[in-house]
Amino acid sequence: MNSPKKDDLPSIPPEALETGSAADVEAVMKKYDRESNVRVWEGVPKIIVQAVMALFSLYCIYITLFDNGMPEFRLAMFLGLIVVIGYLNYPMRKGHVKVNSLPIYDILLMVVGSAPFFYFAFNAKLIKTTSTVAASKDPLMLTLAIVGALAVMELCRRSVGIPILCVVGVLLVYTFTQVRFGKVIYDLFYTTSGIIGTPVRVCQTYIVVFIIFGAFLERTGISNFFINLANCVAGSSAGGPAKVAVISSALCGMVSGSSVGNTVTTGSVTIPMMKKTGYKPEFAGAVEAAASTGGQIMPPIMGAAAFLMAEYTGIPYGRIALIAILPAVIYFLGIYIAVHLEAKKLGLKGIPREELPKFRALLPKIYLLIPLVLLVYMVSTGTRTMQFSAAVAIAVTIAVGLINNIFNAVTKREDKSDNITPMKIWEALEAGARGTITVAVACAIAGLVAGCITVTGLASTLLHAIVSASAGIPIIALFLTMLCCIVLGMGVPTTATYCIMAATCAPILTNPEIGIEIIAAHFFVFYFGIVADITPPVALAAYAGSAIAKSPPMKTALQATRLAIGAFIVPYIFCLNPQMLLVNAQWYDVILISLTALLGIFGVAAGLGGYIFRTTHWWERVILIAGGLTLMIPGVATDIIGVVLLGGVCLLQYFTRPAHPAPQT
Repeated sequence: MNSPKKDDLPSIPPEALETGSAADVEAVMKKYDRESNVRVWEGVPKIIVQAVMALFSLYCIYITLFDNGMPEFRLAMFLGLIVVIGYLNYPMRKGHVKVNSLPIYDILLMVVGSAPFFYFAFNAKLIKTTSTVAASKDPLMLTLAIVGALAVMELCRRSVGIPILCVVGVLLVYTFTQVRFGKVIYDLFYTTSGIIGTPVRVCQTYIVVFIIFGAFLERTGISNFFINLANCVAGSSAGGPAKVAVISSALCGMVSGSSVGNTVTTGSVTIPMMKKTGYKPEFAGAVEAAASTGGQIMPPIMGAAAFLMAEYTGIPYGRIALIAILPAVIYFLGIYIAVHLEAKKLGLKGIPREELPKFRALLPKIYLLIPLVLLVYMVSTGTRTMQFSAAVAIAVTIAVGLINNIFNAVTKREDKSDNITPMKIWEALEAGARGTITVAVACAIAGLVAGCITVTGLASTLLHAIVSASAGIPIIALFLTMLCCIVLGMGVPTTATYCIMAATCAPILTNPEIGIEIIAAHFFVFYFGIVADITPPVALAAYAGSAIAKSPPMKTALQATRLAIGAFIVPYIFCLNPQMLLVNAQWYDVILISLTALLGIFGVAAGLGGYIFRTTHWWERVILIAGGLTLMIPGVATDIIGVVLLGGVCLLQYFTRPAHPAPQT
């Protein structure tokens, strides 16, 4: 492909080419990603804190693999340590933090807040054999429980955010009006139906090891490998940088599973490239945000919620990861189609081939994928437990890193930034521990929510309300559930959102009066908990993308919502036709559903984007959207109608296209 000339590109004002610097990127992370709002340690205090964090990761790996003691001991000890490292890392307020500063009040909070969990851990046997009535009236036990719960809530405010605390606060007030105070406190703290409930158990058993694995994998340079690979595949095509953003975010999302983190990591590279190619700033930020948000639905890690889904549904994790592939691919193809049509609409070129990495240069680095491939193989075949598979993958990652060191030395590469070193291993253990804090705290708070619902029987009230409002019609029940998920997911981590929705709305959808398959119901609430990150008004991933692109936040969020339209449609498809999730499906059923869904996504994307072979008229856009939606409704008749509508507009566009389309400004 010829290099784009200056005259080939749309007129771009100089200010549109402004992008965030490294300092801006750090500021973005601190503003939109609470995990980045951590204390600053230097010198000896930094070494001490790193040691504490690394030891925590090693402890988690050990106890996950080898400890089969009482669940109450393991979980209470785990949360006690989370409180300790949480207050070591997260200050009371965002913003400037003094170097090596740990105020007295935070030391007291750390000690006093973790003590109840350690007390529970070391007295678990005694507490378990004590009469519930007596324990729920013991002043010491109740005081410790209240202190422990408040410490976790404060840590949640610092590391996760306030929205989920508002949900918990309302539920607690409601619970205290329905059930005796002492019983509520006892049930929420000293049983496995509250703070140390299913979410925390899954976090301690599975999620932690996978987070540590992801931290190790990132230090092998796999993110750069993915970006370079995406450049090789799509960099030179029309609007190449946007396609690179979609592909690299999908690949990096397999490892990171964080919407904001993925947006900032890959966006700092791809967003400037997109803007220089000719995409508008808000479109560039939106592409990265939409693609990065989809990283949470891309196996194998899937933002940690897949492990919880396996626990709630009773379906093996390997099958859940397999089921997730097809909807995820359709989601990313939908974004890919949208950016391709936008590039054609604007007459944009790709990156000159001579400026792109060569595939043959990347091929020798293909061994960087070995840990990921091995993990997927071990988990999907069920040869070992998930936690053991992740631990083996960590060891293999270190081995692959050493191979990479040898490769760099033999080839005499000047850039050795991806070399594995003892310090990087140390940093990976530290990063794994830090990444665990927010997930564990979110899981603990989600456990509180689930506990309140269980204690009060609120789930049956919600079931009655939604069944009555929907009159038992599945599509209405799905729509009401979607609204709940999006509202709850605004500013709440995906893991916590999924836990809450799995405890409340998923059982409603699977009720015989609604009749949605269990796996489809759980994927439905999972998807809509995720898209809250790009849905206005609280679209954290879109706002992070806009900060890097220097674009209006709300415009970026609206563009991201348009690009990710597949995430709003695909869940309805697999709920109404669960064969997409391989439920009672033959191979030809899956192929047919995939093709019609993809055609439908194309129709909707083209209708919203306003271009196929030329700019569409308003009535063509209406027909394209109608045809796309019709294709997504299960049934031969609707498929035929959709193909006729879509095909008719495409043919009309093709035969009436201009002979020499001019780039639009």
